[in-house]
Amino acid sequence: MHTISVIGGTGELGSGLAQRWAKAGIPVIIGSRDLNKAEIASAELNAKVKNNITQGMTNFNAASKSDIVVLTVKFEHQASTLDELNSALHGKILVDTTVPLMPPKVARVQLPSEGSAAVISQNSVDKSTQVVSAFQNVSAAALKNDVVSECDVLVTGDNPEAREIVVKLAEEAGFTAWHAGPLENSAAAEALTSLLIFMNKRYKNNHAGLKITGISKP
Repeated sequence: MHTISVIGGTGELGSGLAQRWAKAGIPVIIGSRDLNKAEIASAELNAKVKNNITQGMTNFNAASKSDIVVLTVKFEHQASTLDELNSALHGKILVDTTVPLMPPKVARVQLPSEGSAAVISQNSVDKSTQVVSAFQNVSAAALKNDVVSECDVLVTGDNPEAREIVVKLAEEAGFTAWHAGPLENSAAAEALTSLLIFMNKRYKNNHAGLKITGISKP
């Protein structure tokens, strides 16, 4: 069984994903820049799922101790966090959830010059690190309740085997997940987040998500 570290695991998206995997019986390390915050979040999650299955560490130690690293920090912190973790990511799968939101116009698509946040991640890490992009269109507000199960997850990456591992992890968390092609295709999922933010504001909701129709799982 894989051990997952969630970098930025005390935030809304990170803590929600950690809770989903912990409930599924998958060991999770909650990473934070603040060790005390990580340990408190871990203790609270263990109590919630009634299982001593998570632990809290600094971001670097969390990445070092796991074989799958999930990056859930804001776009403005992506580059500095990857610089800090680079040596701990060698030979591992890095699941990048980053969306290039640029306040104050977060409901407007503003992709970076590199094409996507996921491509920035792949360019920032050692070639032995397999970057897979996922979870950009999952509502953080809905993660801790059953509404999120209605949202599909698009998984992009250049390595099909690494993509399949992340598809399975998404399914363990209760999602329907789909292979969506090479890493460059992450640009579409990242852009969709701004559309969903706009729709949430327009229709006074916070659970807008994505549903793939017309095809079914084999």
